[in-house]
Amino acid sequence: MTTKLLDDQIKEQVKEFFSELEAPIKLTFFGSEERNCEYCKDTLALLEEIAELDEKISIDIKDIDRDKEAVETFKIDTVPVTAITTIKDDKFIDYGVRYMGIPAGHEFTSLINGIVMVSKQDSGLSPAIRERLAKLDHPVNLKVFVTPTCPYCPRAVILAHQIAIESPMVNGEMVEAMEFPELSNQFSVSGVPHTVINLGAGEVVGAVPEDHLMTEIEKSLSVAV
Repeated sequence: MTTKLLDDQIKEQVKEFFSELEAPIKLTFFGSEERNCEYCKDTLALLEEIAELDEKISIDIKDIDRDKEAVETFKIDTVPVTAITTIKDDKFIDYGVRYMGIPAGHEFTSLINGIVMVSKQDSGLSPAIRERLAKLDHPVNLKVFVTPTCPYCPRAVILAHQIAIESPMVNGEMVEAMEFPELSNQFSVSGVPHTVINLGAGEVVGAVPEDHLMTEIEKSLSVAV
């Protein structure tokens, strides 16, 4: 008998959040049967339990070594990775909302929020930030390094995903720092949350307001240009 990751109380709370779902959600999970992926099995099990809680949520399971077309479409280069996508006007929409590693512990909150935000197709950002994001003319990648025990990390992840939902120029990735130590070392991550902008062109340490992160994004682009 498979051990369930979510107890009944948590399931009921999640169902309440999911009452706000609007458009259908597809969780595209990338794992591997060939690589030594320590958290692939648990990540998929978590996603499957979540999908059972609402009929609007489905899962598409991909193998990074076998499903080359999907890997190219979603620009996947490691596992486990989960992408949250939706449908609008009968068209597939990928806002660039990603989870690298298992969204466990406090990050479970950001996963549930991410599902609801993508389903609503609304970033919830202030009008001023939306205006600034509309002016972006260069791609932006936000990697938010987290750990499951960090209570402030979900705020940083949710903000990165809000920005990704608002702007087609942005993608936002939660990165579980302990699962990807080489990536953490590459960007000198010593504390979390730590948001890396465009592979080190800019960075923000801590959970900051949307205006702060937006300013750092603009600075990093001005330096790059």
